Amino acid sequence: MILALAITALAYTIITSNTQRVSALVASETTVERGKALFAEGCSSCHGLQAAGTTDGPSLIGVGAAAVDFQVSSGRMPMAALGMQAMRKAPIYDEEETAALAAYVASLAPGPAIPTDMDLDTSTADLAVGNQLFAVNCAQCHNFAGEGGALTQGKYAPNLMAANDRQVYEAMITGPQNMPVFSTLSSDQKKAILKYVQYLRNAPNPGGADLGRLGPVTEGLFAWTFGFGLLIAAAIWIGAKAK
Repeated sequence: MILALAITALAYTIITSNTQRVSALVASETTVERGKALFAEGCSSCHGLQAAGTTDGPSLIGVGAAAVDFQVSSGRMPMAALGMQAMRKAPIYDEEETAALAAYVASLAPGPAIPTDMDLDTSTADLAVGNQLFAVNCAQCHNFAGEGGALTQGKYAPNLMAANDRQVYEAMITGPQNMPVFSTLSSDQKKAILKYVQYLRNAPNPGGADLGRLGPVTEGLFAWTFGFGLLIAAAIWIGAKAK
């Protein structure tokens, strides 16, 4: 009886496992096929039917699922019009459609995958290390407070406060537009940077209004303008009272 029960349990496990693998494979194939159809409808006009690129858009062969997820989920793709830089806007595709597009592009050639929950877990990351890494690798373009900044030829580094954790990590591993790929940074170092960006989103302002955190030049200009304005107004008021 014990032997019969063991054989039955083993057979059930094998059958269930095979069924789950087949279901997952079918779901994966279905997702890729849906992504292929969406790509043909909306992306092929710039990137080509085979995603090999055209004069209006680069090749997507080998960019990976992470690059697609970053560009599409942030609304940068599809672009409303050709320009110096794709701007962030409300996404056109929903999460399932974005995942399908990413799966299709990923099926064309190997590339960076969409980060997992483990990749985005910053519970053990060092905030101080993240601060140092951000200052060395990110602050020159994105501003010391992650608020973004101007680059050359009409380009700019976007505000990081509008990006979610997944998009920040995807940017580091895919290097979108003007940004380099952080290939020399380890996974722990990327998590540290991500933790610092999380801190910036909720950083306190003990000195009062943050004035957009655009730096000392902007804050000093505001102080001078506002201060001189008050002095001029006071002088006019005193002069009027004297008369």
